[in-house]
Amino acid sequence: MPEPKLKTRTTGATASLGRTGFPHVISAIGGTLDIVTGPSQPGFNPIDLLYASLSSCLAMSARIAASQLGVLDRIDEITASVSGEKASEGPSRIQALKIAFSITGDIDAQTREAIARLAEEICTVSNTLHSHPEITTTVSAG
Repeated sequence: MPEPKLKTRTTGATASLGRTGFPHVISAIGGTLDIVTGPSQPGFNPIDLLYASLSSCLAMSARIAASQLGVLDRIDEITASVSGEKASEGPSRIQALKIAFSITGDIDAQTREAIARLAEEICTVSNTLHSHPEITTTVSAG
């Protein structure tokens, strides 16, 4: 039996900014996003993007999980909310992530729990955060 083909997507992002202003981010395939840092500015700051990456990955993974469990046709909506707590001492980081799933539809609590647990196993972002990935940095003049 042939191996299933994995769908691949070019990934990555580049942020740039000048002496003043905020970062402008461009994804490897041309998506753009402007970053904000003011507490009341609408938009995303870097920590929001971390939460957004995890929440969107978990929501999509929960849909995959529901399909694998054979209950996708009974799901109305899946919401994954992510928030966190910043560490009170250095280095600057998020010390705790909080995930809340809301799964509506004609399913019981046990099935909701199974979907959420399986989603965390499927999600590339949550798996990466759990694994302490190696980070390599290079520096150039341009």
